[in-house]
Amino acid sequence: MSQPVYSQKFTPQLQTADSLYKKKHYLQSLKLYQEILKNGEEYSPQMLLKMAYMEEALHRYEQSMYYLNLYYNRHPSRSILRKMEEVAQTNGLIGYQYRDIDFFRTQFRKYYMKLLELMLIVAVATVTIMLLKRRQDFFRKPAFQISFIVYLAFLFYYINFLTFRREGITQTRQAALMAQPSAGGKWLANFAPGNRLHITGETDIWYKVKWQDQSAFIRKKNLLVLPD
Repeated sequence: MSQPVYSQKFTPQLQTADSLYKKKHYLQSLKLYQEILKNGEEYSPQMLLKMAYMEEALHRYEQSMYYLNLYYNRHPSRSILRKMEEVAQTNGLIGYQYRDIDFFRTQFRKYYMKLLELMLIVAVATVTIMLLKRRQDFFRKPAFQISFIVYLAFLFYYINFLTFRREGITQTRQAALMAQPSAGGKWLANFAPGNRLHITGETDIWYKVKWQDQSAFIRKKNLLVLPD
């Protein structure tokens, strides 16, 4: 699936889909919305909410949760977190427990690049000043030098090793969760569509996921991976 593109303007196809939605031709509008998203065309954030609520009404919870997650990643709000938790509790889905840390994590991801730009500017400015005023005693003090080395080390970590939670939503009926990445491994559970799992790795045709504080494996075709 193409990466979504937000827009403040309305394309002809989006206008047509919105018009169908207002006339309560929901299935027709949903089909057009899906084409817009699949083709990577521009759309409004509200489109995702409309799609989520229509899919929920059709009991296609994997798609409903997917669209809610897409919206939340761009527009973090506690109300959307609570909505996902409410739908999950009503339909017996796992992976949507509301926690403040999830809200913080999404906010941090939203501003990741801006924070990186700011830290790079500070690093470059500091090095420039050090070169221009290298004779000043302040820049020769061990405390400053150690602090700056620690700062550069953190910047290196931030760029190369800082990662965010990768998650996927089960999209097939009776998706099997296994203890090993093998069809002959120990069976752990079957999942209905709509459950959200934390992906910790992958191997061949399997995703490694976290389930009940242990590692498990699920076939890639059974998981709809949320975009970063």
